[in-house]
Amino acid sequence: MLSPRPPAVLVTGGARRIGAIIARSFAQAGWHVVIHHKDSHDEAEALAATLPSAEIVQCDLADISASAAMIAALAARLDDWRVLVNCAAVFHEDTAQCLDPDVFLEAVTVNAGAPARMAQVFLAQARAQSGRRVIDLTDMKIANPNPDFFSYTMAKHAFAATVQMMAMAQADPADRVYGLAPGAMLPSFDQAPEEHLTSGRMNLLERLTDPQELAQAALFLAEGWLASGETLFVDSGQHLLAQPRDVLFLARE
Repeated sequence: MLSPRPPAVLVTGGARRIGAIIARSFAQAGWHVVIHHKDSHDEAEALAATLPSAEIVQCDLADISASAAMIAALAARLDDWRVLVNCAAVFHEDTAQCLDPDVFLEAVTVNAGAPARMAQVFLAQARAQSGRRVIDLTDMKIANPNPDFFSYTMAKHAFAATVQMMAMAQADPADRVYGLAPGAMLPSFDQAPEEHLTSGRMNLLERLTDPQELAQAALFLAEGWLASGETLFVDSGQHLLAQPRDVLFLARE
């Protein structure tokens, strides 16, 4: 007797960093993991080889039409595709004093436009046995903004706004749209290890937030226990502080 195929999850940006941690956690929980990457083929293949049930897909999310086509192609062949985790993002520097047009265009496309469009296609076309879940990774900056990484933060605010709007638009109550807002977890941009240790503790609990906590939150949301449209902050309380600059720079002061 054949074993039932596990439910599927797509993790965008799933070959590296937070995305890879989320992908591993879903795999360990018994899911078939689709690992998306842009140009990390070798890393995606290596990760997939370590998981019980996995495959990889490639797409540049700077191309919104290609991103939507990737989702449609997966929806056509996956029998029980329950979760889309929009994790992929770009993080480049510009400031509130000087928006860089190229940085802005890439950020608003990759961090907001493409994942929103992918979620729309997923919710319209994916087949799932127990409701579909979209989990959008935003940032604690949606509640605790600062002037650094201006285009990135602007795009994340725009993306966060789609969570409630798309949740309200779903006719089937079994379909849920969630936000997941992390704080400082892994070294980012050009941080040295000691700077990360300092910046990662700039939260109410004065502790480094384990990325595995974010992965566990994603698994929790995948079950759909919360009302659609909710956002979970996994940041040890960082979003409750008023920080005048990105912690990356505060750690250097």
